[in-house]
Amino acid sequence: MKKILLLLIAALTMTMASAKDIKTVVLTTVPQMHCENCEKRIKENIRFEKGVKKIVTDVEHQTVTITYDADKTTVENIIKGFEKIKYQAREVKDGEQVSTDEEEACPTCRNHRQESED
Repeated sequence: MKKILLLLIAALTMTMASAKDIKTVVLTTVPQMHCENCEKRIKENIRFEKGVKKIVTDVEHQTVTITYDADKTTVENIIKGFEKIKYQAREVKDGEQVSTDEEEACPTCRNHRQESED
């Protein structure tokens, strides 16, 4: 009985020691996302950043919500990951409204809009 109790205590201790510090951050980008290609580019590249667990993009609200392991990365490192793919990212604070300025659209989106207007 003592052996079982000791094994349970050891297993519990190991589980608590390996608990992950999972956090979520909401970011907005420049250029802004306006199409599936923008979302795809972000999701396909940022998922390779160390510690990133989940990425949810919202084109309507111009946000990227990232769940990450804070033991493996920081918000600053995630933002640097956006720079690698030619986006500037910044954290959106609680309740902050993100502008949807057409001039900040990615070049691909602007080109598609101009073609459809012609």
